Amino acid sequence: MSDILLHRVLPFSKRLISETVLPGETVVDATAGNGNDTLFLAELVGEEGRVFAFDIQQAALEATANRLDKLNDRVSLILDSHENVDTYVKKTIGGAMFNLGYLPYSEDLSIITKPDSTIEAVDKLLGMLKKGGIITISVYDGHEGGKEERDALLDYVKSLHQADVHVIRYELLNQRKNPPFLIAIEKVRDFDEVVRVEE
Repeated sequence: MSDILLHRVLPFSKRLISETVLPGETVVDATAGNGNDTLFLAELVGEEGRVFAFDIQQAALEATANRLDKLNDRVSLILDSHENVDTYVKKTIGGAMFNLGYLPYSEDLSIITKPDSTIEAVDKLLGMLKKGGIITISVYDGHEGGKEERDALLDYVKSLHQADVHVIRYELLNQRKNPPFLIAIEKVRDFDEVVRVEE
């Protein structure tokens, strides 16, 4: 066990997911990227589980397939926006992960996640999520368009009804150069459609 209690954002995200996702469950990597989270989820759900990994860039899915190696048979790689998750995933999910921003090392850094599609994806995934399940969202806001997505997402999660979900924001305050922060949403009661509270 690590001596560090206050982990960086990405390890903390994995820690939350690993405490709630069970072997054999269906899970979603909403932003496959280079496949790190997809591989983590594939190992977590085991041989009987299923991972649906989304990305709008073929290069990201190819990188993810290469990283998965022998675990590819546990994963459905989907070249589509995560906002269309309900087209592909028909089961209750044990959890979901997002890494917002752009694909690292991409030739086109203008291809970024957008607030409207991200919020729609989170909204749909909350309806699919099991009671007690968690959605983690690693938010990067140092790039062009990042602040707009951050602000829209924060407004959205703050509007979620407290009887339905618990939401936390986790960040290391002494990190420099626009470090990511984490939003984690825990579903605390069963529902199919998200209720938003107007201020």
